[in-house]
Amino acid sequence: MKSDDIKKLHQKKYRTEFGHFLVEGEHLVLELEKAAVINPALKNCELYVTESYKDFSSSFKKHLVSEKHMAQLSDTKSPQGIIAVAPLVSASSVASPNEKNIYLYEVQDPGNLGTILRSLAWFGNFRCLLSPGSVDPYNPKVVRSSMGAIFHVPMELDVPLESINTRFNSIATLDMQGKPLSDASFKKADCYLFGNEARGVPRENLHAMNVQPFTIHGCGAIESLNLASAVNMCVYELERS
Repeated sequence: MKSDDIKKLHQKKYRTEFGHFLVEGEHLVLELEKAAVINPALKNCELYVTESYKDFSSSFKKHLVSEKHMAQLSDTKSPQGIIAVAPLVSASSVASPNEKNIYLYEVQDPGNLGTILRSLAWFGNFRCLLSPGSVDPYNPKVVRSSMGAIFHVPMELDVPLESINTRFNSIATLDMQGKPLSDASFKKADCYLFGNEARGVPRENLHAMNVQPFTIHGCGAIESLNLASAVNMCVYELERS
């Protein structure tokens, strides 16, 4: 890609137009290298490095750039000196055996999405479905906060909320009046629905869907849990034997 086009990848519209996104930092590039071993679509990534990384061993095509040029490409105040340009990869429509589905409705916070992806990657065999109006998972802040998990979790974007009611037979969600997560029926759901950080999921949509409510019991000292924390607890419960 041309240098001017690479700089444009900080904006979602250009990531969509060019079909690529930026991966910045040594750790993330190493995770990208691991993912490319098993995903041929990632093998054509290109690497841009400064003098400090000129000897960095990589299977990707490498370009040496100046510190000034790197600062222009970087999304951070103090660039490490290594950035990869990676293609956007669509998740396979074929689910792996026993794969579980996490549906996020209009999640807005990049840190929340990145943290959720880390948990899904840690436990494995999870698919992340994002509704229209959600934060772009290829936003540099999401990519960084995922710590490379974004390369290991299949994602589907712009999945309409109403479509999951026909796609899945059993949908679980969180509600203060639901059954406890320890109830055996929690693990039997096909899809786990989580709402926007501030608004949740519109009540009228929930009433029209076949949704089973469950509750994370607490002492009641505060009103709610952070979205990422709630998802993490549910994922742990699903994996707990």
